[in-house]
Amino acid sequence: MIRASFGKSVARSTLIGGLALLAVPAIAGCEAGQNAPTLEFHNAAGGTYKNFNDIAITNAFVLGGPSGVSVPTGGNASLFVGLANNGSGDDKLVGVSTSAATSVTIKGGGAAIPASGVADLTGPEPAVVLKSLTKPLSSGENIPVTFDFAHAGSVTIQLPVEPQAFYYETYSPPPVAVTPTPKASGSAKASPKVTPGGSSSATPSTSATPSTSAKPSASVTPTPTASK
Repeated sequence: MIRASFGKSVARSTLIGGLALLAVPAIAGCEAGQNAPTLEFHNAAGGTYKNFNDIAITNAFVLGGPSGVSVPTGGNASLFVGLANNGSGDDKLVGVSTSAATSVTIKGGGAAIPASGVADLTGPEPAVVLKSLTKPLSSGENIPVTFDFAHAGSVTIQLPVEPQAFYYETYSPPPVAVTPTPKASGSAKASPKVTPGGSSSATPSTSATPSTSAKPSASVTPTPTASK
């Protein structure tokens, strides 16, 4: 009886412990998002997180090449970031800049961040693109990136360059620009076809010259005289 009672106690304790472990991720996911406009569980990520005034910058990173491959100088790179507005007024991401690129473009020219709302620039298709890199970007390094907001102001943070692998394997690099091939202007003229032993062109005769050498001649036959 004691052994049976002990076995039931152990089994009950194991069940309670298992349920508690299953509940931990759910509780942690909810608690992590208590102060965020949206409550959503995400996998662990290697991006940068920063709270700046009323703006929460989450999982900001630059996408590099596949593992062991650098994005070359002059190339383009994708930047991904989540922005949450914890303030009572609307804001907007109006610009992004970095010394690692000649320019940075934002799809639509900017990203509105409504009060208690978010701007989803997290991919997998890039909405922010670093154009014409000033140096190669290798996975594992960090580059300074400045975010300019209409009301919150500007903030510069170090963003990691993440390889296009693991969690980010399905994320896309910027599309390659296709330069249209110029079309030839003017009409092409056909060269005359030359026939061996003949002339290159045949010009029909449009006038006929009458022959003047053959003229009709009149002959006079004498009339015989009758003799008397």
